[in-house]
Amino acid sequence: MATKAKGIRISDDLDQAITRESVVRGKSWSAVTSELLEEAIRMRRVPGVAFVDGPAGRRAVVGGTGLDVWEVIATWRAGDDKYELLRQNYPWLSDAQLRAALAYYEVYPREVDARLEREMQWTAEKVWQELPFSRPRNR
Repeated sequence: MATKAKGIRISDDLDQAITRESVVRGKSWSAVTSELLEEAIRMRRVPGVAFVDGPAGRRAVVGGTGLDVWEVIATWRAGDDKYELLRQNYPWLSDAQLRAALAYYEVYPREVDARLEREMQWTAEKVWQELPFSRPRNR
């Protein structure tokens, strides 16, 4: 991805907040600022989606839940892209939350498809190879 240097004016408070984030994340001020701006644009384009940290890094989640967008999309696909089946699988989510996940996928399909592909590679055998302690033992 090509990058471009731009000058922006920000308040001292915002500069300090970004500096704190960069120290905590071990990234440059510029890298953290770029990530924050990218997430802000995505959340503005798709209201109802937020971003959180996890073992797999930053990820898009359905706002107000810990549910990853890719998980909702995997369920939707398993139900042949039928909204009613998706609704049945997530009765505790509002229509706005489900539609936010679908909208995020519509706007950012490559990101979600890449995650779905990575998740499909996790077979029981691969888990046992990577995490041998998880293999069931005969007693």
